[in-house]
Amino acid sequence: MIDSVTIATPRAYPPRVTAFTERFWSALAQGRLETTRCTACGEATFPPKPICPHCWHGEVSWIELGAEGRLYSWTRIHAGPAVFSAELPYAVGVVDLDEGIRLAVRLHDDPGTDWQCDAPVRLVRLDYADGPLLAAVPRG
Repeated sequence: MIDSVTIATPRAYPPRVTAFTERFWSALAQGRLETTRCTACGEATFPPKPICPHCWHGEVSWIELGAEGRLYSWTRIHAGPAVFSAELPYAVGVVDLDEGIRLAVRLHDDPGTDWQCDAPVRLVRLDYADGPLLAAVPRG
């Protein structure tokens, strides 16, 4: 299960939910991180994809991922798009999950957090007033 952090405001830029991605968003709302794995070559991908980008096979299955990994890279955004102006400055990063999946996420922190590459992190669900988003926090 992924821990949650409540945020009273709506998401600045809500994701577009499709018939295919509905499973991902529903699982995240329930505290699970799911993605797809190709039934032919066995490769998992994130974000979930209906067609394997490794071998182009058209059948995938859904798998659950863990919430722990390491911070591969990060940056703090000081001048962002207008839709995110109320959240400036904010941090984003690339996380390598223990399962070998690399994903880009928001880093949930205080502006003074001293992120370090290769630091252990865990994923959390940000529970905004209008739905969930995925983020990472320092593990400790």
